[in-house]
Amino acid sequence: MKINSAEFIISNSDVSKCPKDPLPEYAFIGRSNVGKSSLINMLTNHKNLAKTSGKPGKTQLINHFKINLNWFLVDLPGYGYARVSKKTKEVFQQFITDYFEKREQLVCAFVLIDIRLEAQKIDLEFINYLGEIEVPFCIIFTKADKISKTKIDSHVAAYRKALLANNWEEMPQHFVTSALESTGRDQVLNFIDSVNDEMFKSNSL
Repeated sequence: MKINSAEFIISNSDVSKCPKDPLPEYAFIGRSNVGKSSLINMLTNHKNLAKTSGKPGKTQLINHFKINLNWFLVDLPGYGYARVSKKTKEVFQQFITDYFEKREQLVCAFVLIDIRLEAQKIDLEFINYLGEIEVPFCIIFTKADKISKTKIDSHVAAYRKALLANNWEEMPQHFVTSALESTGRDQVLNFIDSVNDEMFKSNSL
């Protein structure tokens, strides 16, 4: 997929105020310091589409970006470790769960995981949550440039083992990426392109 246009549309904390367009949406979410904004900017080939910050937890709203005029990239607040008040974090959780449980346009969620770390309880819990509410999702491992290929393979294997131990039948589809080196860009965009093709074909029947 070639990105011809990427336009910010709206930020809000109320799912009912999200765009009404019947376009497929792909939501990006992960822990607060996982490198989500950098990944989004790399995927869209826009340096400042998503705001990056040295402070984890910068994203605090549901952000919609229209890509190529025919699908939405949705940037969601990170979960865990953001330096915000407990009350703010409770609001985060409410509109995050509202989005995943009520947003009919959502086609697939991308759960971002820092490839450098061992399997984190908070990531596994969120993955299990998506499974329980039957939201299709893929895993995107980030920051692959920070460790060796051998460690990447072992950490992915560790996640596979942890998920199988949590009653998953198989490892969900996953991508290994680096925002710095654009690793995995084509694979993620081609996946979105193929899902869109199937959706548009079925809708035209």
